[in-house]
Amino acid sequence: MIKAIFWDNDGVLVDTEGIFFGANQTILAGLGISLRLEQFEEISLVRGQSVLRLAANPETDSFDKLRRNRDALYADLLIREPLVIDGVREVLSSLKGKYVMGIVTSSGHEHFEIIHRQSGLLPYFQFALTMKDCPQTKPHPESYLKAIELSGCLPDECLVIEDSTRGLAAALSAGLRCIVIPSQFTRNHNFAGAYKILGSIKELPAALKEF
Repeated sequence: MIKAIFWDNDGVLVDTEGIFFGANQTILAGLGISLRLEQFEEISLVRGQSVLRLAANPETDSFDKLRRNRDALYADLLIREPLVIDGVREVLSSLKGKYVMGIVTSSGHEHFEIIHRQSGLLPYFQFALTMKDCPQTKPHPESYLKAIELSGCLPDECLVIEDSTRGLAAALSAGLRCIVIPSQFTRNHNFAGAYKILGSIKELPAALKEF
């Protein structure tokens, strides 16, 4: 029986991956580097690394400056348009009170706060974990192991909702079942090991009945 659901943030609850891609693309274009979508998907979404590596060594001050500029641009873009993915609010409303629910993301806390300052989604959740809480980002299982602890449930009573292969890997490493809802950026990725792959978050309530 499932008692707790842990949700990834970007690409699952909010449509931010395209905005993040655009921010990186703009910063790199200023240096004469053309960032392709396939590069972003592989480096950022699969490996969990920064595409700014294409311009500077992560150990240098130049990289830090690029990241600050990228983060500022991303923050500005986040407040310009609605972010909540279609169907999310309705599904969360139907699940509220039935499960312990938490957001588990490798995103930075500052951008997470900007996103959810306008999303109105946080009241649906008992807790949220960001990079500030768990420095070892996905695919490392740290964040999901902490989520299990916070939920007060056993691993086999918990379910993860993800959209990326590294998120799936983190969930599996923590001993958790994972339902994947691919985003437009990850729909062609290999999700071997997923409990189920859905086409939309709107399919989740029906999928949960299987438990």
